[in-house]
Amino acid sequence: MIRLLIVVIVLLLGSRAFSMLQNHRDMRAVAATAHTASARPTVAARPGPTIRPTPRATPSPARPPVPAQLPAVKVPVFSASWLRTHPIAEVPSIKGRAAIVVDLTAGQVLYQQDQSTRYAEASLTKMMTAMVAADLTPLDTVITVPDAATQVEPNHMGISAGEKLTVRELLEGMLLDSGNDAAEAIAMGIVDRPKFIDFMNQKAAALHLRATHFTNPSGLDDADHYSSAYDLAVVGATLLADYPDLRAIVGSKQVSIYATPLHKAFDPVNIDRLLWTYPGAIGIKPGYTGAAGYCLAAAATRNGRTILVVVLGSTQHFTDAATLLDFGFRHPVTR
Repeated sequence: MIRLLIVVIVLLLGSRAFSMLQNHRDMRAVAATAHTASARPTVAARPGPTIRPTPRATPSPARPPVPAQLPAVKVPVFSASWLRTHPIAEVPSIKGRAAIVVDLTAGQVLYQQDQSTRYAEASLTKMMTAMVAADLTPLDTVITVPDAATQVEPNHMGISAGEKLTVRELLEGMLLDSGNDAAEAIAMGIVDRPKFIDFMNQKAAALHLRATHFTNPSGLDDADHYSSAYDLAVVGATLLADYPDLRAIVGSKQVSIYATPLHKAFDPVNIDRLLWTYPGAIGIKPGYTGAAGYCLAAAATRNGRTILVVVLGSTQHFTDAATLLDFGFRHPVTR
């Protein structure tokens, strides 16, 4: 009996010792597996090397690389040959000091009044500002609004210092709302402001504008800032013919610029009343300052003809422009 009891005790002790030994081996195996997984990933799990191009300096969106010179321009040619051979029986009755009517389809001047005299042109300046901006940088370029641009008076798009908007969005605020703040943000954000104004005068020279000079991008009064009805007709014709994005903007009644993390929402409405009241109207730009009076470059298309008019120094610029457009459409150019 005692011998049997001893045998049972020995068997129990041996079984327990074997179990402890097996658990110890399992723990070592688990520890070894965990160590291997964290320190030595398999070759299959390791990603291959990524070949990257040589890093290049990327310009800030607010200061894109600027071309050394503006692109070549095609100067619109206006002929007065039709006018010389077709005396005007009834001169258009307008309030403006200077005016011109051009049939863009035929390239003929149909009427002109003090068309070469220098006058203040107010926000018609912004047609040139818009073209130079489009010449210098893509319209999706992002500009950070400088504080100085928000200090200009009057006619605010409503931008705030530090907001980031594309050139296209600023152009919409400048051309529809006539925002002087947007014009200044463009001039300061693409290059430095004096250089931008120099580009404006370079483009004026390239377009053979002999009675035009710019000192600011918005058209605020300055003794050395002026243009003529004829020169502004050339500017307007160039914008309509060679800048389809700008033509679309000036022909828009309203644009919605939705809020983003970079800027608040804007809803610029075109102040060119003719877009609502004159059949066939396609833009372009009204303006007003104390020295300039009410000014307007306007265009309309009917029956395959596009008539462009400019009126300066008026007290009724929209009425004058409608009168001049009617005159243009009543006088088809015959060969």
